[in-house]
Amino acid sequence: MKKRPFLMASLAVGGVFLFFLLVVFTAGFFRTGSVVVSVGDKIGILEVDGTIVDARRMVDLIEDFGDRSNIKAVVIRIDSPGGGVGPSQEIYTQLKHLAKKKPLIVSMGSVAASGGYYLAVAGERIFANPGTITGSIGVIMSFPNYQELMGKVGIQTEVVKSGRYKDIGSPTREFLAADRDLLQGVIDDVHMQFVEAVSVGRDMPIDRLQPFVDGRIFSGRQAKDAGLVDELGTLRDAIRYAAKVSGIEGDPDLVYPEPEKVNLIDRYLQGAMSHYFGVDFKVEKSIGPQYLWNNF
Repeated sequence: MKKRPFLMASLAVGGVFLFFLLVVFTAGFFRTGSVVVSVGDKIGILEVDGTIVDARRMVDLIEDFGDRSNIKAVVIRIDSPGGGVGPSQEIYTQLKHLAKKKPLIVSMGSVAASGGYYLAVAGERIFANPGTITGSIGVIMSFPNYQELMGKVGIQTEVVKSGRYKDIGSPTREFLAADRDLLQGVIDDVHMQFVEAVSVGRDMPIDRLQPFVDGRIFSGRQAKDAGLVDELGTLRDAIRYAAKVSGIEGDPDLVYPEPEKVNLIDRYLQGAMSHYFGVDFKVEKSIGPQYLWNNF
């Protein structure tokens, strides 16, 4: 009888231990698809998918992977036509910081164009599929103008402004030659920032890049011939290379970021609208100059 309290306490401690062990195994299963929880060196996988609109989440993920000592290399999978200049530059800058800490390998999916390619040049080695669409090294801004339409229906706007260019790009007034000259200067400067990043990332002088930076697109094979990517290969090839340069033998364990939390009601409504009406009601668009391939 005297041993029963000790036995009960032992069983309780054992039960708690088993519970937490089950939680760890379950978390490992949902994160990696395996019930084996690895504690060794890993390869981090980051994914840039779709138009680049907001850099905040990706910057946080890059910083987190850079700080985790068990992640020995990072593969960034890019499937994007690019997006806003500002967000693209923020992610690029954070990737450059990461590349100073550990190997950063790039894998291109269907499209890694414009801002997508801008991110890619932060890596030490770029893998593309032969049919990947990449390049589109350029900048674009577009402004709708419905001044004539408004005139036909008898609508006009009155503007009070502090300077001649304050309403530049307004859809309700004529687009003047002076407006075009000013905006072209902005575009040319932002374009040169892109070209300079490519020059540094690909270790190519700017004059050698000139034939490739007029906004044209390339297949992955054409990009390799031009020196814009390093190898033709898949995501798996990029992972194997990352394991090799980071000293990991065999098939490496992969670490993906925690899924972004999405409101269930929003997810349901978005899915229903997309299914029944074929419209994505949550599409976001950056404003200002774009590192964007418009045909995506």
